[in-house]
Amino acid sequence: MEKTIIVSNRLPVSISKKDNHTIFTSSPGGLATGMASVSKSMNSIWIGWAGFHPEDFSEKQDELKSKLSDQNLFPIFLEKDDVEQFYEGFSNTTLWPLFHYFPKYTSCHEEQWEVYKKVNQTFCDEILKHANEDDFIWIHDYHLLLLPGLLREKLPKAKIAFFQHIPFPSYEIFRILPWREEILKGIIGADLIGFHTNDDVKHFLTSVQRILGLENKMGVIRSEDRLFKVDAFPLGIDYDKFQELALAKTTERQVGLYRKQFHDVKLILSIDRLDYSKGIPERLKAFDYFLEKNPEFREKVSLLMIVVPSREKVQLYKNLKTEIDELVGNITSKYRTVNWNPVLYFYRAYPLQSLSAFYNLCDVALITPLRDGMNLVCKEYVASRHDGTGSLILSEMAGAAKELSEAIIINPYNIQESAEAIKTALCLPFDEQKRRISDMQLLLKKYDVINWTTVFLNSLEEIKQKQAEMAMKKVSKQIRDKIVTDFISAQKRILFLDYDGTLVSFQNRPEQASPDEELKDMIRKLCEISNLTVVIISGRDKATLEKWFGNFKLDIVAEHGFWIKKGRKWKAMIQLQNEWKIQLLEILTRFVGKTPGSFIEEKDHSLVWHYRKADTDLSNTRKKELLDYLQYLTTNMGLSVLEGNKVVEIKSSLINKGRAVKRYLKSNYDFIFAAGDDWTDEDMFKVMPEHAHTIKIGYSLSAAKYSMPEHFRGTDIGIRGFLAEFASS
Repeated sequence: MEKTIIVSNRLPVSISKKDNHTIFTSSPGGLATGMASVSKSMNSIWIGWAGFHPEDFSEKQDELKSKLSDQNLFPIFLEKDDVEQFYEGFSNTTLWPLFHYFPKYTSCHEEQWEVYKKVNQTFCDEILKHANEDDFIWIHDYHLLLLPGLLREKLPKAKIAFFQHIPFPSYEIFRILPWREEILKGIIGADLIGFHTNDDVKHFLTSVQRILGLENKMGVIRSEDRLFKVDAFPLGIDYDKFQELALAKTTERQVGLYRKQFHDVKLILSIDRLDYSKGIPERLKAFDYFLEKNPEFREKVSLLMIVVPSREKVQLYKNLKTEIDELVGNITSKYRTVNWNPVLYFYRAYPLQSLSAFYNLCDVALITPLRDGMNLVCKEYVASRHDGTGSLILSEMAGAAKELSEAIIINPYNIQESAEAIKTALCLPFDEQKRRISDMQLLLKKYDVINWTTVFLNSLEEIKQKQAEMAMKKVSKQIRDKIVTDFISAQKRILFLDYDGTLVSFQNRPEQASPDEELKDMIRKLCEISNLTVVIISGRDKATLEKWFGNFKLDIVAEHGFWIKKGRKWKAMIQLQNEWKIQLLEILTRFVGKTPGSFIEEKDHSLVWHYRKADTDLSNTRKKELLDYLQYLTTNMGLSVLEGNKVVEIKSSLINKGRAVKRYLKSNYDFIFAAGDDWTDEDMFKVMPEHAHTIKIGYSLSAAKYSMPEHFRGTDIGIRGFLAEFASS
C-alpha cells in the first residue's frame, strides 16, 4: 500500500524530561499544527530531527526510537556540532536572513555548507530505509533544499514533493548565494514544488531560468527527460479546530478572568517568535507614535505583546531582545499611570488553549512582519472570533495579506501609517468589524488546511500524469528497433529532417551551426541508398542550405516551405509580395535597439528576430512585448508570427512545412520518417499519415508520435543515432 512520508527538519513533537520520565508534547509550530490534522487521514509516517541528543535522556537511543515509532514518528539523531553548523549555521545564518531579504545578516561559510550537505544526505539515508518507489515523499522547508535531488537519484520513479514555508527571494537576492546552482538543482528533484504566494513562484522560476537556463510554460518545466511543476498553494489552518477551541468552556472561563483584570481597556494583540523578520521594534515604535499623537487613547488601550523565545544564544537575537526590552521600557516610562500599563509584555511561549483565549480577548490583532512566508497567527485570530467582532491589522509583506484583503493592510516600515491603522482599527464600527471578519472567516473555512492538502495532492497527480504521458511517447529501445526494422523492410522510403535543434545544436549565431564532418558523411551515405528520398526541411534561407547541402543528392525545403530544391534547381512554392517587410523591419530594428545582444536575420520572404545572446530576463520581456505588438499589427496582413527557440519569425501564413510535405505525400511511401524540434515542425507532423514515424526533439506537447531528448554528443544519441542505423542497414 502506498504511504506518505512527511519530512521536515524537526519532528512535530517536543521531547522533555520530568521526574525522570520522557514527555512528548505536540509542537506549536505552524507546520506541525497544519500537517497534524491531515497526516492522521493519510497512511503516513513522519521523519525529522529529534531535537535533542540521546545522551541527555536516561533511555537509550533504541528505546526513544521505539516510543516515537508508536506514533509513526522516526527520529534522526545529529551530533551537536552538526546541529550547530547545519541548523544554527547554514539554515539560520545563511538561508533564513537571505530568503527574508536581510542580506546584511547573511553569512556564507564553506564549512557550514559542507555540513548542510552532509545532514541532507543523512536525511536521505534515513528516508531510504522506509521508502519504496511507489511512496509519496513530502519534504518541507528550507533546511532540506538538497533532499529532493538526492532522493531523485535513488528513487527516480517516486512521487516527491517539496513545499517551502518561508519566502523565496528575488533573483537579485538569491544570486548572492555561492551555492545557488547546487541548491536549485536539489529543489528541482521534486515533481511538485510549492510556495505560499505567486510572488515566490515568480522569483523561483526567474532564478531557475537565469541560473539553470530552464524555461517554464505555465509553471511546468522540462529538465532533460523529466517534467516538474512549480505553483502557489497558500497554507490554510484547521478552521474548525480553532472555532471549537474558542467556544470551549475552559477558554470562555479564561477569557472571563482576563476581562475582570482589564475592565474597559481595549487590547491590541501582538504574538511573534523572537526574530528580526517579525518587525517587533517597528511595531512598538508605531504604538508609541500612536499614543503620542492620540493622547485621548491613553489609559484606554494596551498592547498585549507576547514574544516567544528563539535562538537566545545567537548574538543577533540577544541584541534584538535588548532593543525590544528598551523600547517597552521607554513606552512604559513615558505613558504608564498607577492604574494603567501601556504594554503588557510577556517573553514566553503559551499553550494553544491560552492563545485561543488571547485571540478572543483582544479587540485588535497587530500582525506586521517585515517579511513572512504566510503567517498563520492572523488566520488563527480571525477563525477564533466566534462573536464576529475584532479588527486585523496585517503587513502587506506577509503571504496571508494576498488572501485576507478585508484586513487593514499596512507597510510595516511606515510607522505613521501603522499608527493610523491602529486608530482606524480601534474606531471601526461593530457592523464593519463583523462584515470584515465574516468575509475572512468564510474564506478561511473554504480554504482550510484540508483544502490545501487536497489541492496540492491533486496537482501532484496531474504532473505525474503528464510525466506518464511523456514516458509513453519517449523513444524506447523497442520503438527504436521497430522503426529501424520498418526502414529495412520498406520498398519506398522518405526522411524529413529539420536542421537546427534536430541535426545540430543551437548556436549563438545561425552561421555557426554549420554541419560537421560526421553529419555530412552520414547524410552522404543516406543519399546513396536506393529507394530513399532524403529531405532537409528547414526555416533557414536557401543560400545557406545550398552552401551546406547543394552538392548532396537530396531535396531541400527552405524558409519553412517557400523554396523547394529537387535536383539542381530551386522553385518557389507560391508568389508573394514583400512590401510588408519594410514596415516590420523598422519595428524589429527598434527592438534590436532596445535589446542588446539581439539581431535580425532577413530571408527572402520572412524576418527573424534572434535573441539567444541577449540577457534572459530582458529578452523575455521584449519578446512578450513584440509578440503582442505583432499580433495586433499583422491581424489583416496575411502573416504568421512564429515563436521558436530564442527566435521570433514573421512570414506569410500561406507558407508552412505542412504544405511542402503534402507535395511529397502524394506519392505512396511505405516508410515515412519525420523529425523536428519546434512549433514550425508541428505543421509537418499534423499532415503525416498514420503509419509515419514522427519524432519531436524535446518533451513539450506535440502532434508527433514520439519524443526524444535534446542530445548531440554522437551518432548513438538523438536523431543522428537513427540516421547512423539507417545508413548502416
